[in-house]
Amino acid sequence: MLTTQTAGATASGTQKGAPQVLPVIAGVAPAAVLVKVPVPPVSLLFNRGRPDVITTTSWLAPVVWEGTFSRKMLEKHYRRQNFTTGLAVFATGRLADPYLELFLNSANKYFLTGYRVIFYIMMDTFIKLPQIKWEPLRQFKVFIVTESRWWDNDVVRMKSLAKHIIWDIQGEVDFLFSMTVTQIFQNNVGVEVLGELVAQLHGWWYFKDRASFPYERRPKSAAYIPFGQGDFYYDGAFVGGTPQEVLNLAEEYLNGVIHDLGLRLNSSYEKHLNKYFFLRKPTKLLSPEYNWDADFYPPPQVQYVKVAQQSKRRH
Repeated sequence: MLTTQTAGATASGTQKGAPQVLPVIAGVAPAAVLVKVPVPPVSLLFNRGRPDVITTTSWLAPVVWEGTFSRKMLEKHYRRQNFTTGLAVFATGRLADPYLELFLNSANKYFLTGYRVIFYIMMDTFIKLPQIKWEPLRQFKVFIVTESRWWDNDVVRMKSLAKHIIWDIQGEVDFLFSMTVTQIFQNNVGVEVLGELVAQLHGWWYFKDRASFPYERRPKSAAYIPFGQGDFYYDGAFVGGTPQEVLNLAEEYLNGVIHDLGLRLNSSYEKHLNKYFFLRKPTKLLSPEYNWDADFYPPPQVQYVKVAQQSKRRH
C-alpha cells in the first residue's frame, strides 16, 4: 500500500509550486523513462590532497572525503544527465516519533539539492507521517510495512525494501540509497556519493586495526570472514547504488539469514553486509564524514561532518 506526492508540480486548479497528489495503484509503479547514467572516471574523485586518509582502495575504488573530489567537475558531468535518485528510510514503531521528521527535514534540505529525488518512507501507519514542506524536485511515497513483525527490524526492513524495489522502485530511479532513520543531514550531500555500489565506512572501526574488526568468525555462518582477511569494516546505516545492486545486497542478506537460521545461528545485518562487500567490492566508499556518531567529537581526519548519527540513548 502506498501514497505519493510531488513538490513543485503544476496541475489544473492548483497554483504553481503547490504539492500535487498523484494517483498510484498499490503495487504498480508509474511509467518512467530511465537513462543509463554514465559514472565519471575515478580521476574526477581522486587526488593527492589528503595524505592523512585513505583516498582509494586496493581495487581502485574512490573513498570520498571532503577535499578529494572536484565538485565543479562532478556537477558539470551530472547536470547533463537526466537521472532520478531514490532515498529509502524505514521508520516503524517507536522509531517514527522521535526521528522521522528530523531525518526527512534534513534530507529535504541537504540531500542532492537541485536534483530529482523520490523519498520512499516505509512505516506501519500513516498516522505518524510528519508534514514536510517539500523543496522543488522532491517527491515522496509511503509504503505500509506488511511483513511479519516476529523478525527483527533489519530483516523486516530488507524484506520490505527488496519487495518494493521489484514492484515499485526499479522503474522509477537510476540510483537508490537506504539509510537509517536515526541519521540527520548536517551539510550538503551531493552527486559525489553516486555510484554503482556504494558502501559506508564505519566511523569507529575505520581508525582501528583490521585484526580487531568485529567480523563474523563462526565458520558455519553465511557471514563468516576468516581471520587475516577483509578490507574495511562497513556501516549498514548508509548504503546505495543502482536499484539492481541494492536488490542483490538485500537478497543476499536475506538468504544468509535463512542459511544461519537453519544452523541455529544468528548473525547481525552489519556482519552479513560486511561479508557481502568482502565478496562484492563496492565501487565507491563514503568516508566517516557521511555517518559520524554525534556522541563523539570528530578526529582531525573528519573535517566536515555531512551526516550525523543520533544516539538512541537520548530517546
